[in-house]
Amino acid sequence: MNTFDRHLLREWFRILGIVLLAVVGLMFVQVLFDDFQKLRDQGARGADLWIYVLVTLPSFLAYVLPLTLLLSLLFALGQLHRANEITAMRAAGVGFLRITRPVWAVGLLACGAMWWLNSSIVPWSVERSRQLSEAIQDRHEAKAVPAERVGAVGSVGFDNYEQRRLWFFNSYSRGVGRGYGVTVTLLDAARHELSRIRATEARPLPGNGGWEFLDGNIVTFDPISGVVDAVAPFERLVRAEFHEDPSLMLLIDRRAVDLSFFELRRLMDYFEIGNNPKQAAYAVRYYGLLADTLSPLIIIAIAIPFAMTGVRVNPAVGVSKSIGLFFVYYMLNNLAGSLAIKGLLDPDLAAWLPNACLGALAVWFLARMR
Repeated sequence: MNTFDRHLLREWFRILGIVLLAVVGLMFVQVLFDDFQKLRDQGARGADLWIYVLVTLPSFLAYVLPLTLLLSLLFALGQLHRANEITAMRAAGVGFLRITRPVWAVGLLACGAMWWLNSSIVPWSVERSRQLSEAIQDRHEAKAVPAERVGAVGSVGFDNYEQRRLWFFNSYSRGVGRGYGVTVTLLDAARHELSRIRATEARPLPGNGGWEFLDGNIVTFDPISGVVDAVAPFERLVRAEFHEDPSLMLLIDRRAVDLSFFELRRLMDYFEIGNNPKQAAYAVRYYGLLADTLSPLIIIAIAIPFAMTGVRVNPAVGVSKSIGLFFVYYMLNNLAGSLAIKGLLDPDLAAWLPNACLGALAVWFLARMR
């Protein structure tokens, strides 16, 4: 590193720190605005609120990092350009690539940081903040409703396509780990109904020991005609071969944007077995997180041409142009996602396509620099 490299990084990191603090502050305000009143109404104490906010903030880091890189780099390079420092370096025969070499090095480190965030920090934050929110809600409900209604989730359905079992709960209580109004339909290879377990309640046994059903009956059917063959009541029934996980059942209807990296992978594997079209939405989100790993380099490739060429009167000019490009990226992202959900585009291609288009545009801008 020469003197100019150190000077460039010093100016950039100074602005980067300011922008990062400002953006994190905005995220802090957003978390309070979105969740503070709800948590207070559920009886959350001061310590609960602070822990929830501190745990939730890391989930925004993957969004914050590219934005802060863009804004800080535009201002830092724009400031050097207006002070004719870039012009002086160019007059001395130094090329654009050599001038911006430390920026690209930081960009590579930022790509590693994005991978680390998306694969470790953000999933932990998403899952842990949801657990804290549910724990506060369950504690509040425990004071006013019976135990079986604490943390109740209504109308839970689950299709174990591989084991040919259809599950349905009128409600499932996170508080006691039991389902109520349970129906489990057992199917043959042709998806004809063989039998049906109906129970007042059911719960998974510890140690992956199967499921226990209480107060119900087993109805058996002729698989061809669908006529009832027999009805056998029971007070307690244990099916040790049932290993369905309630945590997976409760994820089925959640939006892809509300799930962590690992939860998305888990749902993709589940939907892939039955070739379920719902897999596409989760796959686009999953591969999109992988594609975001390269976003710092794309950000840098866009910021450098806007900040270092032409007459720069105000840094807001570069910012406005960059925002326009990101609006185009947002539209492409939505369009590609919609095409993937409709089955017109592979989910992995839909996730990488917006980044590829923006990257190609950035390379074009770089090639036009003089």
